[in-house]
Amino acid sequence: MPWREHPSPYRVWVSEVMLQQTQVATVRPYFDRFMARFPTVQALAEAPLEEVLKLWEGLGYYRRARHLHQAAKLIVTKHHGAIPSDEKALLALPGIGRYTAGAIRSIAFNIPAPILDGNVKRVLARLDDIETPIERAETERQLWARAAELVDPDQPGLFNQALMELGSLVCRPTQPACPHCPVSTFCQAYARGTQAQRPVRVPRKRIPHYQVAAGIVWHRADPDRFLIAQRPAEGMLGGLWEFPGGKQEPGESLPQTLTRELMEELGIQVEVGEKLTVVKHAFSHFRITLHAFHARHRAGEPQPLGVDDWRWVTVEEADAFPMAKTDRAILAKLTDSVKRNT
Repeated sequence: MPWREHPSPYRVWVSEVMLQQTQVATVRPYFDRFMARFPTVQALAEAPLEEVLKLWEGLGYYRRARHLHQAAKLIVTKHHGAIPSDEKALLALPGIGRYTAGAIRSIAFNIPAPILDGNVKRVLARLDDIETPIERAETERQLWARAAELVDPDQPGLFNQALMELGSLVCRPTQPACPHCPVSTFCQAYARGTQAQRPVRVPRKRIPHYQVAAGIVWHRADPDRFLIAQRPAEGMLGGLWEFPGGKQEPGESLPQTLTRELMEELGIQVEVGEKLTVVKHAFSHFRITLHAFHARHRAGEPQPLGVDDWRWVTVEEADAFPMAKTDRAILAKLTDSVKRNT
């Protein structure tokens, strides 16, 4: 893995942020591109946020990228461009929690700091055959204490990485390879035959599903241009650009949803036309079915009422703006449609 080569504090930090809720195979090319463009904290701090988001496009959980950018600026202004090794200083930076701080301190600075990610939680819950749900605060405290007790004082970085690898490759969520596990001889869950029931989790709630309408709003005077809007910086997918629209309310048709949302967010009136495509997507806590409609701008100059910014763009120009996966799928469909009709 490229971040394990020359594990500087900066490389460790960026890799750990990217790896949150994302698989290693997915992260690898993003990490290489990110390091090539932003080789130092200073380079990241000086870059426009939009460029950072564009390089992050497709990784998801875009708040991670915004926090990374904010933290880089603080590291430059408050820490003279050097990532601190002090836990309190690290935790004061946006997007750095106890796990990320522990990873940076142990891997990059060789400080015996514990870590606790999903893989490590599973290993420790089986090792001690913990019967309480790992989501509970008291269980979390128990796991942190155990991780701190076990961390190797001489090679904490190697130990923590090995512990994560153990959870990823051997102590898997399903069908753990217990006979081949190097700690099976003192794993209480293995001894009691409860490894398949560990870790204990709180039952998941039903994931809600929403119908969403988005508009490809064509300019009245320039038929090659359509409207895109920038999402509010602090909200979900903050700072990304999108085909404007929103969630369907009870009793509305999807065209009515689109008409209402465009008036609320941009202060414009439109005539909704044919549907271009439908995109389904699952976020961490909900799912959506996104219906994209052609629409014609009829009245009102766009205003940033519920968005941070807006632009009239061509298909070619739109490609340069950072977008979420759903809007990128709409743009791809629109690009194909435009090419077929020219």
